[in-house]
Amino acid sequence: MHILQKHHIVDLFVWVDDTLPKELSYVASHKSVGRPAMLSASETITILLFSSLTAHQKLLKDVWKWSITNHSDDFNLPCYSKFVESCHRAIPYLAYLLKQTLVEDAPIKILDSTMLPVCKNCRADRHKVAQSIAAWGKNHQGWHFGFKLHASCNLEGKLSAAYFTPANFHDAQAIPKLVNERTAIGIGDGGYNARVMREQIWERMGCFILAPPHPKQNKKVMSSWQHFLLKVRPKIECIFDYLKEHLHLVTSFPRSVSGYLLNYLRNLLSYQLIVWGGLI
Repeated sequence: MHILQKHHIVDLFVWVDDTLPKELSYVASHKSVGRPAMLSASETITILLFSSLTAHQKLLKDVWKWSITNHSDDFNLPCYSKFVESCHRAIPYLAYLLKQTLVEDAPIKILDSTMLPVCKNCRADRHKVAQSIAAWGKNHQGWHFGFKLHASCNLEGKLSAAYFTPANFHDAQAIPKLVNERTAIGIGDGGYNARVMREQIWERMGCFILAPPHPKQNKKVMSSWQHFLLKVRPKIECIFDYLKEHLHLVTSFPRSVSGYLLNYLRNLLSYQLIVWGGLI
């Protein structure tokens, strides 16, 4: 396990700047009107990620204060409002970097979903920020108002795909977004046991969806390798637990839909860097 020090922010900046195409970085750093942005896209993303990796800040204002306190010598930091604008301009490039870290060619993927509430249930009627796209959804923990993260990972715990939907979206309908032609086996819980979707995925992609049988299917035969793979399925639940408890994936603080997306992308990319870097 590695421990990040203050000087590691330089290594993170080098990776971000080298991975991000120069033309994309230039577009994100230059506004169409007004003065040029004080922070480049690479610098903005570096601040967001390093804060998430080391300080686990929840709010952009906390990230801004943290960067002024600890890294004022490393970056030419703007005022808070301009910093927020730079963060929102960097959303497409956070998505690009996240895609570069996904293990899309994994032959075996574990599938699951988790609720992302945007507010407490008692405040759902007064919630306005994501009212037009959020929805009510129910799982084994009860009712939630917000979104749902559908994700897949490989057997090492690295994310292979991520897909955001309203909370009322059925898990089985997200399977085409979580597997591809290079996936041999997709492992899921009972929500992925829909026969029609499983047959479609097999015909289109040649991917076998493995899910536990329904409790009433007490005569269904299971081989030893199927039983073994189903026992490793909780790995993705551990990923969701880390994202929520340590990286603060669930939040009610954003004041725009893009603010929610910024928080989700930032934390998913931070998790990928943690796993790839052996920080957990």
